[in-house]
Amino acid sequence: MKKILLSFGFIFLIVICPGFSQSYLISNVNIVSMENEQVLKNHSILVVDGKIQKIAPMTEPFDLKVNHVLDGNGSYLYPGLAEFHSHIPVAQNGDTQLQEEAMWMYLANGVLRVRGMIGHASHLPLKAKIDAGELDGPRLFLSGPSFSGGSVSSPEQAAQMVRNEYAAGFDHLKLHPGLEMDEFLEISTTAKELGIPFGGHVSLNVGLEASLKGGYKSIEHMDGYIEAMIPDYSRVLDSKLAGPFTMLLVNEADLSKLPALVDLTLEAKAWIAPTLTLFDRYFGSKPAEEYRNIPEMKYMSAEQVQSWINAKTPYEQSGVLTREHVKPYLEFRNMLFMTLHKAGVPVLMTSDSPQVFNVPGFSIHHEIELMSKAGMSNFEILKSGSVNPARYFDQEGEWGVIKEGASADFVLVENNPLEDLNTLKKPFMVVMKGEMYDRSELKKQLDKIEANHKR
Repeated sequence: MKKILLSFGFIFLIVICPGFSQSYLISNVNIVSMENEQVLKNHSILVVDGKIQKIAPMTEPFDLKVNHVLDGNGSYLYPGLAEFHSHIPVAQNGDTQLQEEAMWMYLANGVLRVRGMIGHASHLPLKAKIDAGELDGPRLFLSGPSFSGGSVSSPEQAAQMVRNEYAAGFDHLKLHPGLEMDEFLEISTTAKELGIPFGGHVSLNVGLEASLKGGYKSIEHMDGYIEAMIPDYSRVLDSKLAGPFTMLLVNEADLSKLPALVDLTLEAKAWIAPTLTLFDRYFGSKPAEEYRNIPEMKYMSAEQVQSWINAKTPYEQSGVLTREHVKPYLEFRNMLFMTLHKAGVPVLMTSDSPQVFNVPGFSIHHEIELMSKAGMSNFEILKSGSVNPARYFDQEGEWGVIKEGASADFVLVENNPLEDLNTLKKPFMVVMKGEMYDRSELKKQLDKIEANHKR
């Protein structure tokens, strides 16, 4: 029997070797199962062929033969995080470098499940290779190319687009703005016939109520709620007057309409994807230029960072992002988020990466910080990145939870994340379907990415 100590110093003593993931025991860990808020202290967990075979107190002997025993050294083991609003990079001309880099950045930050929200044909082979064990990466759930005013020309064409994406093997559909009501209704009808979920932005000519009644499974960015509360909807349709995401009209929102919208969301069994960090960074008061040299930008190309700066700068120059506009808008979004959450609307952990100043994996920790500041409990935050994503795709209990029979997808950290969210930023080990990645391996991959984009 080989026993290995997991060191919490700068050097991680585990050695990854072929076949090592087939069967091993991790002892002396505290398990945050996410089945409830209880922490299973001083437990051992047995992994066999990528599945959690047994969980037991250390005082209980294991009758099974185990070739490898790892001492968890009192670390905390939890099911990992999610990025359920990702813009997975496209493999241009077959070049998969940016895709593979994003997958490593997710893993290095404990993100074990990713929902793509603007699809491309090159995403399908990426997912297939990860599923086959040929590439390292998180679980992927893919949307096809988005439905929008630019991609949809008629109800008939929209219906055919739904059928094509379903046949291609995409997991869900992403809707962008610009759809007309008849186009949306045809998308909804066809998607329901095929049994493929859909969600996204709320088109202005469709509106939140029709979107929810039409079957949206997720409302991305909490889109459409502010618009639904503006008494004079013609003002919403004036983009110069309304500003991006109607932020300039937030003080006109009639809050007496919110309870009915919350009830409608619950009746529709819809989910919300808040992406708080996207709005904080894209539409916040911090100048775009100040993001250029924050630590995680070293993992993105200079061209990508510049494009993000270019995206925000016009809003700064036009006076949209002054404190008098930004403060009430972001406060309103936090209020909306917590109102929906407290009412029982399920939440998905989402940051929208890689998007404006949101670097894959790293941005989820900014999202977590903002969720906490808004008032969400640590348990519910962790739930939004583990149990909830599995529920969303009707795979509850198969992953996203630490229980016998579930996939061995988990992360080891130093402190109890139910008490210390900062500990999530520094995983000692990431385990994906039983495959182990220690801190030194994750650092090595991040160093490679940094070198690829050396300024």
